[in-house]
Amino acid sequence: MPGAIHAILGENGAGKSTLMKLIYGVETPDEGTITWMGEATQIASPAAARRLGIGMVFQHFSLFETLTVVENVSLLVPGNKKDLAERILKLGREFGLEVDPLAHVYALSVGERQRVEIIRCLMVDPKLLILDEPTSVLPPQAVNQLFETLRRLSKRGVSILFISHKLEEIRSVCTHATILRSGKITGNVTPKDFDAHVLATMMIGRDMPHLSPAEPVKRGEKQLELTGLSLAADDPFGVSLEDISLHVHAGEILGIAGVSGNGQAELAAVISGETPLPKMMQGRIAMHRHEVGALNPAARRKLGFAFVPEDRLGQGAVPELSLVKNAILTAYLQGMVQRGMIRRGRAETFARDCIAENDVRTPGPEAEAGSLSGGNLQKFIIGRELMLEPKLLFLNQPTWGVDIGAATAIRRRLIALRNAGCAILVISEDMEDLFALTDYMQVLSKGRLSARFTTSETAPEDIGRAMIGASGDAA
Repeated sequence: MPGAIHAILGENGAGKSTLMKLIYGVETPDEGTITWMGEATQIASPAAARRLGIGMVFQHFSLFETLTVVENVSLLVPGNKKDLAERILKLGREFGLEVDPLAHVYALSVGERQRVEIIRCLMVDPKLLILDEPTSVLPPQAVNQLFETLRRLSKRGVSILFISHKLEEIRSVCTHATILRSGKITGNVTPKDFDAHVLATMMIGRDMPHLSPAEPVKRGEKQLELTGLSLAADDPFGVSLEDISLHVHAGEILGIAGVSGNGQAELAAVISGETPLPKMMQGRIAMHRHEVGALNPAARRKLGFAFVPEDRLGQGAVPELSLVKNAILTAYLQGMVQRGMIRRGRAETFARDCIAENDVRTPGPEAEAGSLSGGNLQKFIIGRELMLEPKLLFLNQPTWGVDIGAATAIRRRLIALRNAGCAILVISEDMEDLFALTDYMQVLSKGRLSARFTTSETAPEDIGRAMIGASGDAA
């Protein structure tokens, strides 16, 4: 209805994104009718949808990485670049979605790219706004500002379709909710009338898995150590790292909190080996007592390191390749290669086991990675890395776009891995993730890392203040 903020609820693979793509003209329905403003309508393309007044922010972004923010916006919004840049800055300030209009998209973090998508959509003045996981990579302050934006749009008569796995957000902002399960509607509810646990049970069709708080275990040897590391950003829009120090022992989980765009991407690239450290530079990085600053990602993996990147479709998987071939990319040392030849049977067995153990909803191991829903692909990538039984595991935004049942299952597996003696480092903008998972936390702000917080002795407000630089060195 006009002015409604209507949630679409369902677990990964339920059909939420597919349904939205039908409305936005990305996919064509096999049968049935779409009625728009009282008239039966065929929406043949996204351009046709935009002409009708339908805008969509995708979970996986639709931006050209080699173009600037304003150039990306100009592809859909008429006007000269100077005027568009001023509108981008104005909307950013108004809605808490600040982004540099002259920055190239490839230099932006995932959270900053999300801001570009939302701003671009608002600039076409939509009658219906579709948001697919819009808050998954936004910090709490920006989420609250976005919700105020949605409420203002709602009062102006804009209809909003809102997909999110964060049920408390849905209870807070949505007036209605439709529940999807396996491609069928199973219910329509008013979210405020039910608590998050009941909504989750409706959504997944079974009782929620229980997550007990992690009890401390005896720490083992130091598996990762960064000492006094400083690194100037190569990109003019990047964030320089300054005097970064952290350590992770076997049997503990360290979380890195922070607002997107404060150096998370640069820190992840240094730890993963994507950015090798120059020989003549300040600071060091060691894994399992080995100096690894000059080692590439493959060499670090041979030491027992595993990595789940933030960008699952760009770094975590190759969309056009099957799940079997994507398994080989990082698990080839698990007996999948012999004398330079791929052992196809071993790779298929590994992929099937990963699919079964992680409840990945897919037709089979030959399905292309790009055909999976975002949450199911994330479950496959995390499962692939966990099956390597690493000594040191690094995850960047591990539960982004994953439904509440799957997120709880991922947390349980990570805690079990930590209890078995693995050292785990997690970068996340999801405060719930960090407080449910970690033993310790540090906050990254403007390329600098705070001292350690002990999670069990810390309040979310303390982390929030450090995230915005109010108490960056206090712990």
